[in-house]
Amino acid sequence: MKKILKLKVVLLTVLSLGFLVNSCEDDTSVFTATETDPITLAELPITIIELDASNPGNPAITFNWNEADYGQPASENYSVIFAADEAFTNPVVATTITGTTSATLSVNELNSSAGAVGLPPFMFSTLYAKVESSIGTQNGLPVSSNIISFQVQPYFNYVFEEFYLVGNGTAADWNNNNNNPPLFRDGENSNIHTYTGFFTKGAGGIDDGRFKLLEIRGQWQPQWGTLTPEGSDDIILSTAEAIAGNPGTQDGDPGRFGVPSDGYYTFTINFSSNTYITEAFDASGAASYTSMTLQGSALNADTALTQSTFDSHLWYVNSVNLQSGDLQIVTNTGSSWGGSTSFSGVATDGGGSIPVIVQDDYEVWFSDLTGDYILIPLNL
Repeated sequence: MKKILKLKVVLLTVLSLGFLVNSCEDDTSVFTATETDPITLAELPITIIELDASNPGNPAITFNWNEADYGQPASENYSVIFAADEAFTNPVVATTITGTTSATLSVNELNSSAGAVGLPPFMFSTLYAKVESSIGTQNGLPVSSNIISFQVQPYFNYVFEEFYLVGNGTAADWNNNNNNPPLFRDGENSNIHTYTGFFTKGAGGIDDGRFKLLEIRGQWQPQWGTLTPEGSDDIILSTAEAIAGNPGTQDGDPGRFGVPSDGYYTFTINFSSNTYITEAFDASGAASYTSMTLQGSALNADTALTQSTFDSHLWYVNSVNLQSGDLQIVTNTGSSWGGSTSFSGVATDGGGSIPVIVQDDYEVWFSDLTGDYILIPLNL
């Protein structure tokens, strides 16, 4: 019996080894793909498209092309690519699909892509399109189709967020709808917002000189403050500290920012790193102006800014109609301040014109301490 059992074990071992050898040999098969001929993107039946903002989910455009042939029975990848010029200097991928030879974009998707390549809103411009085929998870052997073009008139999507000061250290006090000053959004990085201006310590107690940020005037949420809850929220200068928000990071309200004494400070909040920093600002050598006026082709008539009674270096107008064009901020001394970025940025004396890219009623704020400006559309 012992000999028979040993023989069975040997036979089973040999058979198992043979099976493994055959399996390994099967796994060494190599599939080779070859570059496809360029696919053909069909011309569009309609070449003038006016996008309607009231129906963003409706289909706007459908692209069709023939199937790529990489010599293997595998699904091909297709990317629909847009650009504002035929050289595709700054291309934008509108959509990517696998295994099908057509793609439909909604009104909102086409509008977003048109804006991303830099087409201006509310006017017809040429948009160039092509389809790039590839194969595999690594998008290997990419090949571009022919280029087609069509006319499109995008509408405008205002994608920025504003943040407003509230608290007894600010002009608005603890009133969420009291012409609360906005922070100034960085013209290049929309996650960074700053405010340089006067803050008061009031009576000087632990609860004085405090403030938070609101996203919507007249509403207490969303609100932003310190990670440390109210009551233990120490006033910290010149050190990056964590922020918290209701409902951004939690259900309860965050703690309060603050300043240790009356004076000018720069408050910066960064929503990429979720940190803030408050630093003292020396305004002793700052120029004093008696008037600020908006001028330029974006205006029907020159418009005076109002000087804040809380901070003489802060200027604003609650509503002014601006059309597509340019804008300068002219002081009583005759100097003209301008910047290069729309909606927000930093103006300098003699710095050209602030571009206004879409017509609307705007709230405008300007700091003559830093040159920061922000144009907030009221209807977009």
